[in-house]
Amino acid sequence: MIIVDDQLMVRAGLAAIVGAQPGMRVVGEAGDGAAGLELAAATTPDVVLMDVRMPGVDGITATARLTAAASAPRVLVLTTFHQDAYVFEALRAGASGFLLKDADPAELVAAIRTVAAGEAMLSPVVTRRLIDAFASGRLTAAPETDPRLESLTPRERDVLVELARGRSNAEIGTALGIATGTVKVHVNALLPKLGARDRVQATILAYDLGLVRPGGASHLGDPPDRP
Repeated sequence: MIIVDDQLMVRAGLAAIVGAQPGMRVVGEAGDGAAGLELAAATTPDVVLMDVRMPGVDGITATARLTAAASAPRVLVLTTFHQDAYVFEALRAGASGFLLKDADPAELVAAIRTVAAGEAMLSPVVTRRLIDAFASGRLTAAPETDPRLESLTPRERDVLVELARGRSNAEIGTALGIATGTVKVHVNALLPKLGARDRVQATILAYDLGLVRPGGASHLGDPPDRP
């Protein structure tokens, strides 16, 4: 794993936390996005902890370049900023997770293990902000005309709608009346069809492509989820 952050003390603190965990090793640190890209090319890490605001090449740009490459590492974006724009830009750039720097060490370690295992991770506050932004109209969904949606089966669309609402495989299975294992099969099938690396990117696409409408309703006319 490598750490990319322009603050030396932050890098030192993150390295100490990560280095104390079994099975985790920090192989390098960088103070800006450009240096982070060079370091990633030299060390081929499994996970990159990436700051957002840095001089020169920022974390969003660096994330996009990293995730566009073959055998791309998983990128976990860390920031002190709560603005929605950073969340959406980071996720659209290909980040596998987004965590605020005020998260406790256990949360950080769990997030690293999650993205390293190939899953996506968003802190609860980030997930809530993402959904609220679409529901309030601060982000608008595009018309549902993308050919990627046409490649999905009706059941895969159903699963994607539930996935975009933040539900686990077990919860999706309950909602659709199918086995959890069957849900996993559908998720594994729909991700490559959408060109999405993980559930976070699939969720972003579901909103962007209009499959899930602001407020939680789907293209099928389902009512919004009630609290």
